[in-house]
Amino acid sequence: MDEKDKEIIRLLREDGRAGYGEIGGKIGLSEGAVRKRIKTLANAGVIRKFTLKISVAEGAEAITLLSTNPSFPTQAVSEMIRGIPNVETVYEVTGEYDIVAVISGMSVAEVNECIEKIRHVEGIMKTNTMIVLRS
Repeated sequence: MDEKDKEIIRLLREDGRAGYGEIGGKIGLSEGAVRKRIKTLANAGVIRKFTLKISVAEGAEAITLLSTNPSFPTQAVSEMIRGIPNVETVYEVTGEYDIVAVISGMSVAEVNECIEKIRHVEGIMKTNTMIVLRS
């Protein structure tokens, strides 16, 4: 990944709807070159998905800290959690908790449904959830 790829990623983070031509104009590449680079980044797993982020004012967001059973591989538990609808991001971390999941939905009830699904994932021992009030 070179500096142009990093710029493309930065621009996509700012505006996921930016067009190839718009991005290219900002970083000095043709539309086709940007298209090819984004495809290469996606195929390599650098860009994993394009997603829609709803503001907290329009929906609900939560951060859930998860402890796992040591007899279950943390990576396997993380993969199961990634497959649950409304889970935006999953991080494996060090410290008291093993996994952090960022959850979003159109309402607190929708976020709560997701949390309940996470609690039933095999290998989860404990959860600690914080609803985001403002970002």
